[in-house]
Amino acid sequence: MTEHTVTAGPDALLNAVVATEADIIELGHPHTTGMPCSPNHPGFRMTLIRRHGDMVRPDGGSASNEIIVTGGHVGTHVDALSHVSHEGKLHGGVDAEEAQRGGRFSKLGAESIPFLLRRGVLLDVARVHGVDALDAGYAVTEQDLRDAADDAGVAPRRGDVVLIRTGWARHFEDPQHYLGQQDGVPGADVGAARWLADAGIVAAGADTTAFEHIPAGKGHSVLPVHRVLLVENGIHIIEHLNLEAASERGLTEFTFVMAALRITGGTGSPVRPVAVVAA
Repeated sequence: MTEHTVTAGPDALLNAVVATEADIIELGHPHTTGMPCSPNHPGFRMTLIRRHGDMVRPDGGSASNEIIVTGGHVGTHVDALSHVSHEGKLHGGVDAEEAQRGGRFSKLGAESIPFLLRRGVLLDVARVHGVDALDAGYAVTEQDLRDAADDAGVAPRRGDVVLIRTGWARHFEDPQHYLGQQDGVPGADVGAARWLADAGIVAAGADTTAFEHIPAGKGHSVLPVHRVLLVENGIHIIEHLNLEAASERGLTEFTFVMAALRITGGTGSPVRPVAVVAA
Protein backbone atom coordinates (compact mmCIF):
# COMPACT_ATOMS: atom_id res chain seq x y z
CA MET A 1 0.00 0.00 0.00
CA THR A 2 1.33 3.43 -0.90
CA GLU A 3 2.16 5.58 2.12
CA HIS A 4 0.71 9.09 2.28
CA THR A 5 1.70 11.99 4.50
CA VAL A 6 -1.18 13.10 6.74
CA THR A 7 -1.25 16.88 7.02
CA ALA A 8 -4.61 17.42 8.72
CA GLY A 9 -5.05 16.97 12.48
CA PRO A 10 -7.45 14.39 13.94
CA ASP A 11 -10.24 16.91 14.51
CA ALA A 12 -10.08 18.10 10.91
CA LEU A 13 -10.13 14.54 9.61
CA LEU A 14 -13.09 13.64 11.81
CA ASN A 15 -14.98 16.75 10.74
CA ALA A 16 -14.33 15.91 7.09
CA VAL A 17 -15.83 12.45 7.53
CA VAL A 18 -18.82 13.72 9.50
CA ALA A 19 -19.42 16.48 6.96
CA THR A 20 -19.94 13.91 4.22
CA GLU A 21 -22.83 12.38 6.20
CA ALA A 22 -21.43 8.97 5.29
CA ASP A 23 -23.44 5.77 5.71
CA ILE A 24 -21.83 2.58 6.94
CA ILE A 25 -23.14 -0.70 5.56
CA GLU A 26 -22.18 -3.90 7.35
CA LEU A 27 -20.71 -6.53 5.03
CA GLY A 28 -20.43 -9.43 7.48
CA HIS A 29 -22.35 -11.66 9.87
CA PRO A 30 -22.32 -11.33 13.67
CA HIS A 31 -20.34 -14.10 15.35
CA THR A 32 -22.85 -16.38 17.06
CA THR A 33 -22.52 -19.72 18.82
CA GLY A 34 -23.73 -22.44 16.46
CA MET A 35 -23.35 -20.47 13.23
CA PRO A 36 -22.34 -22.40 10.09
CA CYS A 37 -18.72 -23.49 9.97
CA SER A 38 -16.64 -25.46 7.50
CA PRO A 39 -16.06 -29.02 8.75
CA ASN A 40 -12.33 -28.34 8.39
CA HIS A 41 -12.36 -25.81 11.23
CA PRO A 42 -13.38 -25.69 14.91
CA GLY A 43 -16.60 -23.74 15.39
CA PHE A 44 -17.29 -20.54 17.28
CA ARG A 45 -18.37 -20.77 20.91
CA MET A 46 -19.00 -17.96 23.39
CA THR A 47 -20.30 -18.28 26.94
CA LEU A 48 -20.32 -16.15 30.06
CA ILE A 49 -17.85 -17.42 32.65
CA ARG A 50 -18.75 -14.77 35.22
CA ARG A 51 -22.18 -13.27 35.61
CA HIS A 52 -23.42 -10.19 37.40
CA GLY A 53 -23.94 -11.11 41.01
CA ASP A 54 -21.29 -13.84 41.12
CA MET A 55 -19.07 -11.26 42.76
CA VAL A 56 -20.36 -7.96 44.12
CA ARG A 57 -17.92 -5.22 45.13
CA PRO A 58 -18.35 -3.35 48.41
CA ASP A 59 -19.84 -0.37 46.55
CA GLY A 60 -22.49 -2.58 44.89
CA GLY A 61 -20.76 -2.85 41.52
CA SER A 62 -20.60 -6.11 39.60
CA ALA A 63 -19.04 -7.28 36.33
CA SER A 64 -19.54 -10.04 33.82
CA ASN A 65 -17.19 -11.51 31.21
CA GLU A 66 -16.99 -14.30 28.68
CA ILE A 67 -14.73 -16.90 27.15
CA ILE A 68 -14.50 -17.22 23.36
CA VAL A 69 -13.23 -20.30 21.54
CA THR A 70 -12.96 -20.16 17.77
CA GLY A 71 -10.90 -21.12 14.77
CA GLY A 72 -9.41 -18.36 12.66
CA HIS A 73 -11.60 -19.28 9.67
CA VAL A 74 -15.03 -19.17 11.30
CA GLY A 75 -17.75 -16.64 10.52
CA THR A 76 -16.80 -13.55 8.54
CA HIS A 77 -13.01 -13.81 8.28
CA VAL A 78 -9.97 -13.22 6.10
CA ASP A 79 -7.32 -15.72 5.02
CA ALA A 80 -3.67 -14.99 5.68
CA LEU A 81 -1.17 -16.00 3.01
CA SER A 82 0.01 -18.82 5.30
CA HIS A 83 -3.37 -20.54 4.99
CA VAL A 84 -2.75 -22.52 1.78
CA SER A 85 0.35 -24.07 0.24
CA HIS A 86 0.97 -25.82 -3.06
CA GLU A 87 3.60 -28.51 -3.42
CA GLY A 88 5.03 -27.45 -0.09
CA LYS A 89 5.34 -23.76 -0.91
CA LEU A 90 3.47 -20.69 0.33
CA HIS A 91 3.21 -17.42 -1.57
CA GLY A 92 6.58 -16.18 -2.77
CA GLY A 93 8.15 -19.63 -2.58
CA VAL A 94 8.22 -19.72 1.23
CA ASP A 95 8.79 -23.28 2.51
CA ALA A 96 5.56 -24.13 4.35
CA GLU A 97 7.02 -26.85 6.59
CA GLU A 98 9.85 -24.65 7.74
CA ALA A 99 7.63 -21.60 8.26
CA GLN A 100 5.12 -23.48 10.47
CA ARG A 101 7.64 -24.92 12.92
CA GLY A 102 7.03 -24.09 16.57
CA GLY A 103 3.25 -24.01 16.37
CA ARG A 104 2.92 -20.73 14.51
CA PHE A 105 4.00 -19.29 11.18
CA SER A 106 7.23 -17.34 11.19
CA LYS A 107 6.32 -15.84 7.81
CA LEU A 108 3.04 -14.70 6.20
CA GLY A 109 1.05 -15.02 9.44
CA ALA A 110 -2.20 -13.22 10.19
CA GLU A 111 -0.33 -10.34 11.81
CA SER A 112 0.89 -9.42 8.31
CA ILE A 113 -2.62 -9.02 6.84
CA PRO A 114 -2.82 -5.32 5.98
CA PHE A 115 -5.40 -2.90 7.29
CA LEU A 116 -7.62 -2.30 4.29
CA LEU A 117 -8.91 1.17 3.46
CA ARG A 118 -9.48 0.72 -0.24
CA ARG A 119 -11.86 1.18 -3.13
CA GLY A 120 -14.38 -1.63 -2.92
CA VAL A 121 -16.26 -3.05 -5.90
CA LEU A 122 -19.41 -5.17 -5.64
CA LEU A 123 -19.97 -7.61 -8.50
CA ASP A 124 -23.58 -8.70 -8.00
CA VAL A 125 -23.70 -11.88 -10.06
CA ALA A 126 -27.04 -12.97 -8.62
CA ARG A 127 -28.62 -9.66 -9.67
CA VAL A 128 -27.30 -10.05 -13.22
CA HIS A 129 -28.85 -13.52 -13.36
CA GLY A 130 -32.15 -12.10 -12.09
CA VAL A 131 -32.30 -14.38 -9.05
CA ASP A 132 -32.22 -13.94 -5.28
CA ALA A 133 -29.43 -16.51 -5.05
CA LEU A 134 -27.44 -18.56 -7.55
CA ASP A 135 -28.05 -22.29 -7.72
CA ALA A 136 -26.11 -24.64 -5.46
CA GLY A 137 -22.83 -25.60 -7.08
CA TYR A 138 -22.99 -22.90 -9.76
CA ALA A 139 -19.54 -21.99 -11.12
CA VAL A 140 -19.13 -18.22 -11.42
CA THR A 141 -17.08 -17.62 -14.55
CA GLU A 142 -14.94 -14.79 -15.86
CA GLN A 143 -17.83 -13.86 -18.15
CA ASP A 144 -20.18 -13.69 -15.15
CA LEU A 145 -17.83 -11.23 -13.47
CA ARG A 146 -17.44 -9.20 -16.64
CA ASP A 147 -21.22 -9.05 -17.03
CA ALA A 148 -21.65 -7.97 -13.40
CA ALA A 149 -18.97 -5.30 -13.82
CA ASP A 150 -20.65 -4.02 -17.00
CA ASP A 151 -24.03 -4.00 -15.24
CA ALA A 152 -22.58 -1.97 -12.37
CA GLY A 153 -20.59 0.34 -14.61
CA VAL A 154 -17.36 -0.42 -12.76
CA ALA A 155 -14.21 -2.37 -13.48
CA PRO A 156 -11.79 -3.92 -10.96
CA ARG A 157 -8.46 -2.15 -10.95
CA ARG A 158 -5.12 -2.37 -9.16
CA GLY A 159 -5.40 -2.11 -5.38
CA ASP A 160 -9.15 -2.79 -5.21
CA VAL A 161 -11.10 -5.15 -2.97
CA VAL A 162 -13.65 -7.05 -5.07
CA LEU A 163 -16.71 -8.66 -3.48
CA ILE A 164 -18.79 -11.23 -5.34
CA ARG A 165 -22.45 -11.59 -4.40
CA THR A 166 -24.06 -14.97 -5.06
CA GLY A 167 -27.02 -14.37 -2.72
CA TRP A 168 -25.92 -17.36 -0.66
CA ALA A 169 -26.00 -15.36 2.60
CA ARG A 170 -29.79 -15.84 2.48
CA HIS A 171 -29.16 -19.46 3.51
CA PHE A 172 -26.90 -18.64 6.49
CA GLU A 173 -29.54 -19.70 9.02
CA ASP A 174 -29.78 -23.13 7.37
CA PRO A 175 -26.27 -24.55 7.98
CA GLN A 176 -26.74 -27.77 6.04
CA HIS A 177 -27.87 -25.97 2.89
CA TYR A 178 -25.43 -23.10 3.35
CA LEU A 179 -22.35 -25.33 3.70
CA GLY A 180 -23.42 -27.37 0.67
CA GLN A 181 -21.62 -30.60 1.46
CA GLN A 182 -24.23 -32.50 -0.55
CA ASP A 183 -25.51 -30.05 -3.18
CA GLY A 184 -22.53 -27.72 -3.54
CA VAL A 185 -22.06 -23.97 -3.19
CA PRO A 186 -21.84 -21.28 -5.88
CA GLY A 187 -18.54 -19.49 -6.28
CA ALA A 188 -15.75 -18.32 -8.54
CA ASP A 189 -14.01 -20.82 -10.79
CA VAL A 190 -10.33 -20.71 -11.71
CA GLY A 191 -10.91 -18.57 -14.79
CA ALA A 192 -12.75 -15.97 -12.72
CA ALA A 193 -9.97 -16.00 -10.12
CA ARG A 194 -7.30 -15.43 -12.76
CA TRP A 195 -9.30 -12.52 -14.20
CA LEU A 196 -9.40 -10.91 -10.76
CA ALA A 197 -5.70 -11.54 -10.22
CA ASP A 198 -4.85 -10.00 -13.58
CA ALA A 199 -6.67 -6.83 -12.49
CA GLY A 200 -4.17 -6.44 -9.61
CA ILE A 201 -6.65 -6.52 -6.72
CA VAL A 202 -5.42 -6.93 -3.13
CA ALA A 203 -8.35 -8.95 -1.74
CA ALA A 204 -11.44 -10.77 -2.95
CA GLY A 205 -14.48 -11.82 -0.94
CA ALA A 206 -17.79 -13.61 -1.29
CA ASP A 207 -20.92 -14.46 0.68
CA THR A 208 -20.10 -18.18 0.93
CA THR A 209 -18.10 -20.54 3.10
CA ALA A 210 -15.12 -21.00 0.77
CA PHE A 211 -15.35 -18.16 -1.79
CA GLU A 212 -14.84 -20.56 -4.67
CA HIS A 213 -17.05 -22.97 -6.58
CA ILE A 214 -17.87 -26.13 -4.59
CA PRO A 215 -19.37 -28.81 -6.87
CA ALA A 216 -22.12 -31.09 -5.59
CA GLY A 217 -20.80 -33.88 -3.40
CA LYS A 218 -17.19 -32.65 -3.46
CA GLY A 219 -17.03 -30.63 -0.25
CA HIS A 220 -13.68 -28.89 0.25
CA SER A 221 -11.67 -31.75 -1.23
CA VAL A 222 -9.94 -29.49 -3.79
CA LEU A 223 -9.66 -25.68 -3.63
CA PRO A 224 -7.85 -24.50 -6.78
CA VAL A 225 -9.05 -20.90 -6.51
CA HIS A 226 -7.35 -20.61 -3.11
CA ARG A 227 -4.13 -21.70 -4.81
CA VAL A 228 -4.52 -19.12 -7.58
CA LEU A 229 -5.30 -16.22 -5.24
CA LEU A 230 -3.34 -16.94 -2.07
CA VAL A 231 -0.32 -18.90 -3.28
CA GLU A 232 0.25 -17.67 -6.82
CA ASN A 233 -0.80 -14.03 -6.44
CA GLY A 234 -0.75 -13.08 -2.75
CA ILE A 235 -4.40 -11.97 -2.79
CA HIS A 236 -6.26 -12.29 0.52
CA ILE A 237 -9.64 -14.06 0.53
CA ILE A 238 -12.58 -12.89 2.67
CA GLU A 239 -15.32 -15.45 3.34
CA HIS A 240 -18.76 -15.66 4.95
CA LEU A 241 -19.68 -12.12 3.92
CA ASN A 242 -23.25 -10.87 4.00
CA LEU A 243 -23.78 -8.72 0.93
CA GLU A 244 -27.58 -8.51 1.02
CA ALA A 245 -27.77 -4.99 2.47
CA ALA A 246 -25.15 -3.78 0.01
CA SER A 247 -27.12 -5.29 -2.88
CA GLU A 248 -30.37 -3.76 -1.67
CA ARG A 249 -28.66 -0.38 -1.60
CA GLY A 250 -27.50 -0.96 -5.17
CA LEU A 251 -23.86 -0.47 -4.23
CA THR A 252 -21.32 -0.76 -7.03
CA GLU A 253 -18.23 1.00 -5.67
CA PHE A 254 -17.52 2.31 -2.19
CA THR A 255 -14.84 2.77 0.42
CA PHE A 256 -14.04 -0.63 1.88
CA VAL A 257 -12.74 -0.75 5.46
CA MET A 258 -11.52 -3.87 7.27
CA ALA A 259 -9.03 -4.73 9.98
CA ALA A 260 -7.86 -8.21 10.91
CA LEU A 261 -6.78 -9.16 14.41
CA ARG A 262 -2.99 -9.25 14.58
CA ILE A 263 -2.78 -12.93 15.51
CA THR A 264 0.94 -13.64 15.39
CA GLY A 265 1.65 -16.68 13.25
CA GLY A 266 -2.02 -17.40 12.57
CA THR A 267 -3.58 -18.43 9.26
CA GLY A 268 -6.69 -16.26 9.40
CA SER A 269 -8.67 -13.81 11.50
CA PRO A 270 -12.26 -12.82 12.26
CA VAL A 271 -13.07 -9.42 10.73
CA ARG A 272 -15.81 -6.79 10.63
CA PRO A 273 -15.77 -5.35 7.11
CA VAL A 274 -17.89 -2.33 6.20
CA ALA A 275 -18.70 -0.24 3.15
CA VAL A 276 -18.64 3.55 3.60
CA VAL A 277 -20.72 5.57 1.17
CA ALA A 278 -22.09 9.09 0.98
CA ALA A 279 -25.57 9.31 2.48
